[in-house]
Amino acid sequence: MGKAARNTAVRERVRAQREAEKRREKIRRIVTTVTVAVVAVAAIAAGWWYSAQQGRSETATENLAPISRQSDGSIVMAKAGVESPVLEIYEDFQCPACKLLEETSGPTIKNLAAEGRVKVVFHTVTIFGQDPTRANSVRAAAAARCVPEDKWMAYHDKLFEEQPSETVEGFKVDDLVGWGEDVGVSDPAFEKCVTSQQHAQAHTDNSDKVLKAENIQGTPTVRLNGTDLGDTAFSPAQLREAVLQAAK
Repeated sequence: MGKAARNTAVRERVRAQREAEKRREKIRRIVTTVTVAVVAVAAIAAGWWYSAQQGRSETATENLAPISRQSDGSIVMAKAGVESPVLEIYEDFQCPACKLLEETSGPTIKNLAAEGRVKVVFHTVTIFGQDPTRANSVRAAAAARCVPEDKWMAYHDKLFEEQPSETVEGFKVDDLVGWGEDVGVSDPAFEKCVTSQQHAQAHTDNSDKVLKAENIQGTPTVRLNGTDLGDTAFSPAQLREAVLQAAK
């Protein structure tokens, strides 16, 4: 082979090697890009899964902790001997955010009390100042005071389930009576108590007192041992963890 031919062959080999290296580099870039994308998708999926788990509601126990009504109308749900930690819930039956709290974290609250891990105190208040929302709220709260203790939680849940729009008259007395019957209230005095709004004034007086004394700016307000939980109250997993930590 002559010198010219040998030079040509060398150049061809070099060119071929460079082309091969370019192909390998292209493949490496593609693999790297795909790997990064897969990792990113996995991270997003993991974050979504974690968030979903934090927001997933529990299934409420059918065996609730004992419920008792206090002289001011507040309701205590706790097993015998459980005095702390204390979870206080300030809620308005007409409040949409309170309904959301019940839907998301209500089962967790019931379960924690049934497990003997917390003493729960429900304070029913009227946060609204204008009708129809104020009148709706007062009628519902007054009716709830007519319900026997053993049916109070079922009625509480029913009121949130039937919550009317904030723009219309709702929680009418006939409905309030009917919902009591739906949840098993059999006390013959219940209907008259509701239709006469027997406890309306006591509720509004206590509500005004509580809102001022506890500096309640909105509902729901959820406090654990006196500390506002904020958004934690709407995350069943975070709420449970907060209560368990407070019990240590």
